[in-house]
Amino acid sequence: MRDVRLLPKAHLHVHLESTVRPGTVRDLGGRPEPESGFTTFREFADQRAKVRDLLRTAGHFRRIALEFCADEAAQGTRYAEVTFTAASHGERVGEPEMPLEAVLDGLAEGRSRYGIECRVLLDHSRRRPLERLWQTYKLATRYEQVIGIGLAGDESHPLAPFAEVFDAVFDAAGDAGLHLVHHAGESAGAASIREALDLGHSERLGHGIRVLDDDALVAEVRERGIPLEVCPTSNVLLGLVPSLPEHPLPRLLAAGLVVTINTDGETTLADEYARLRDVFGYDDTVLAGLARASIDASFAPEAVKEQLRAGVDAWLATAP
Repeated sequence: MRDVRLLPKAHLHVHLESTVRPGTVRDLGGRPEPESGFTTFREFADQRAKVRDLLRTAGHFRRIALEFCADEAAQGTRYAEVTFTAASHGERVGEPEMPLEAVLDGLAEGRSRYGIECRVLLDHSRRRPLERLWQTYKLATRYEQVIGIGLAGDESHPLAPFAEVFDAVFDAAGDAGLHLVHHAGESAGAASIREALDLGHSERLGHGIRVLDDDALVAEVRERGIPLEVCPTSNVLLGLVPSLPEHPLPRLLAAGLVVTINTDGETTLADEYARLRDVFGYDDTVLAGLARASIDASFAPEAVKEQLRAGVDAWLATAP
């Protein structure tokens, strides 16, 4: 078996605020998450809110971005699209642009130090006002390294109230170059996925595992080649799937869907790949195929994709 840490990977679904090191949380005066994990999505969201509230200065935001780069590079991530709730932070600290600018500074230094390419997706909680989403859109258009926006959070709150923003992004995509990627089909069913595709113009599905609830939707997502951002360990930790052996990942692959492997920030990407090998018996060829799917589904420049694909081929060509 080859070392999965050396497999070049793209990481497409990871929340920056979920990757803050326990030591950094302590340094900022907080308490790291419990080792036992969470029993409900609300517990998870409340703990993440506590971590977000610790971030107050440009130095804090820059630090977590730089540490994210170091940690991702150590596990073989060569390209990441990291999600950040910029408008919420800006509103909280009273400086609308500072948190995002500080994060971008940290990611730029991370590229220089660790050789990892990062782009940013800005998210908006489904529980928050429409006006904040417009602010998120405006922020996204100001910075080249921001490549898209999307909804996150409790999927019991519908996407429809925000559709006007996503229509604007979709209509202006040729000018602004912004992508749309929404969380859907994680805690809610197939209807949330249908809404993300039809009203939200989603180009990928954040999680999307509940697509299996609807055979017609499976066929459509397969035919359209809509990638799923699957986060197996996160799904188990949040109680959405009983255990990793019971995760629908094998069924998603068997259905011919485009599956990418991600962490949500709840583990490391190398560990996630290693767990799939151990639990599902996936050999290195399957793992390499999953890595290629993530590369292909990314919004990276084609030159970056080609370099990463070559790295995957080189990994497979080495002796186990």
